Amino acid sequence: MVKKKILRTLVELANIHRFVMRFFREVFRPPYEFKEIVRQCYEIGWKSLPLISLTGFITGIVFTNQSRPSLAEFGATSWLPALISIAIIRALAPLVTALIASGKVGSQIGAELGSMKVTEQIDAMEVSGTNPFKFLVVSRVLATTIGIPILSFYTAAVGLLGAFLSVNQVENTSFQVYFDQVFDAVTFLDVFSLVLKAIVFGFTIGIVGCYQGYHSSKGTEGVGRAANWAVVMSMFLVFIEEILIVQIIQAMRA
Repeated sequence: MVKKKILRTLVELANIHRFVMRFFREVFRPPYEFKEIVRQCYEIGWKSLPLISLTGFITGIVFTNQSRPSLAEFGATSWLPALISIAIIRALAPLVTALIASGKVGSQIGAELGSMKVTEQIDAMEVSGTNPFKFLVVSRVLATTIGIPILSFYTAAVGLLGAFLSVNQVENTSFQVYFDQVFDAVTFLDVFSLVLKAIVFGFTIGIVGCYQGYHSSKGTEGVGRAANWAVVMSMFLVFIEEILIVQIIQAMRA
């Protein structure tokens, strides 16, 4: 029984490896599905803005309200804008964006491709001469890899705006003074960290959602399982990647 589980796990890892390697082979080969990539960017990016906006705004307000009492104990509330900017740009913006996208985009990709798989639409595309992997998988993975970094910058901006409203309400700090302190505290390495995390998270969300949907089976039950596993696995991998990237960035700071 244990041997069968180990063997099944190894086979699954081999399938994942082949799937990822096929993506890197197909992404550089023509034809390039630019229209589909743009459409997926719209589906992933633009349609996620309301949820991302609300989440980022609330994150900025809550983090500010939670941090102020601790700084007030040391009489260091003037450091609040710098602390907020570092926390949001280094960690909160890419992580919050990735978790929201995992739930919304990952499940959507898994369910969409899973439905196409069980209804044999993918097989029909192969018969008609279309490369379903390039059209369905490559376009969606590229869209998440491009879209998540853009959404992360947007989340950072909205979060900093929410934090400003919280700081301004209590301490009457002006807009210019607040953002001067914010940008003084941010370094190039902080921005690089945000971009690196967002690209890795976006690729992970796209590839996991596509893999689960592309290999779903057993009818509607398989579609639900594909959507569920797309969310669970992408969130789990996002946290693992967060730990690894933080260690890499810390090593670069040393």
